Amino acid sequence: MELNKCTRCGAFHTNSGDVCPNCSAKDMLELSTFQSYIEQNGVDNSIDVIASETGIAQKNINRFFGYQDIKS
Repeated sequence: MELNKCTRCGAFHTNSGDVCPNCSAKDMLELSTFQSYIEQNGVDNSIDVIASETGIAQKNINRFFGYQDIKS
């Protein structure tokens, strides 16, 4: 059994992925919000602007930019 550390709350979990089961729903909601924002506005804005306009933490925006399925 492999322990993973949640990138959102820091808790250890055994599920695959970046986030623990407790943070999964919020993470999916924020990822959806982020994807919608990028589709409407592109990636020209800074991370600070995206964070303030979406309410998503900068560390999560950085993580979302690393996902393969984000379209720019």
